[in-house]
Amino acid sequence: MFRFIVSRLFQSTIVLLVMSFLIYGLIGLMPGDPIDIMVNSNPGYTAQDVARLRAQYGLDQPLTTRYWHWLQAAATLDFGYSRTYSQPVLVIMVPALIQTGKLVGLSFMVFSALALTLGIAAAMTKGSAMDRTINLLAFAGISVPVFFLALMLIYLFAVRLGWLPASGMFTIGGDGTLADSAKYYVLPVLTLTAAFAGRFTRFTRASMVEVLRMDYIRTARAKGAGTLRVVFKHALRNAMIPVVTVLALSFGALLGGALITETMFAQRGMGKLIFEAIMGNDFNLALMGLLFATTATLASNLVADIAYAWLDPRISLS
Repeated sequence: MFRFIVSRLFQSTIVLLVMSFLIYGLIGLMPGDPIDIMVNSNPGYTAQDVARLRAQYGLDQPLTTRYWHWLQAAATLDFGYSRTYSQPVLVIMVPALIQTGKLVGLSFMVFSALALTLGIAAAMTKGSAMDRTINLLAFAGISVPVFFLALMLIYLFAVRLGWLPASGMFTIGGDGTLADSAKYYVLPVLTLTAAFAGRFTRFTRASMVEVLRMDYIRTARAKGAGTLRVVFKHALRNAMIPVVTVLALSFGALLGGALITETMFAQRGMGKLIFEAIMGNDFNLALMGLLFATTATLASNLVADIAYAWLDPRISLS
């Protein structure tokens, strides 16, 4: 297991380096060069001033040279300055990372528990009214776009009923208690839960139905094992292997959903930060935001591989 983890960490590092170079090059193609923006804001700059500024910021050097200098600085946790906020990128990112971690973590736990419960219930009652109802709700969740779902929840719970705030992270002038900030998470978490629970409910149901047809399940039932024992002791562990795969591969989509959700609900997380960085041509901040998403996806894949071995020891990690 230790050798496998070290090997995967090495492979992930190589992938991250390649992705960092590609993202660095793509970010450099964004319209709105920093020097051009400075020149446009001050028409008094001459051609000599522009050349001097490009040399000062290293923009006259080849892409590979500039990337190497950036990589050396990044190795010391120096990710440059945010042009939008005039502060180090790391100072801007840490609060946003914490906020996104809370939102994604809460949403992941809620929709995973909901999808497992509904998927198992649908598989155990295949063909019944409950099964058809759960499938209908799952397809509805899959079909509705995240932004439209967010708008509908805002209209219902914030505008019409007035139960929950429509946006923000805390009450301005409030007491700053956990109860005050918790109500601002309800609609964003509900949005991501409704958007992602449907597809995982379908995967869980399909996997459970397939496993429940296997010979060893029929053997367990023939020996007198009860329904709950068959489902939770014999079937669930094997049924979770493909579900874990889908969960891991969908983590990037969850971050993408968080981007839209944080924007819709005006929450200062990584999603909204990346959006504002790209729209504002904040190169350093956009670069690190996209690299964060890449790192999170690689980490989720590693966790999934380790979970395979725990769920089914027959799977080789070599």
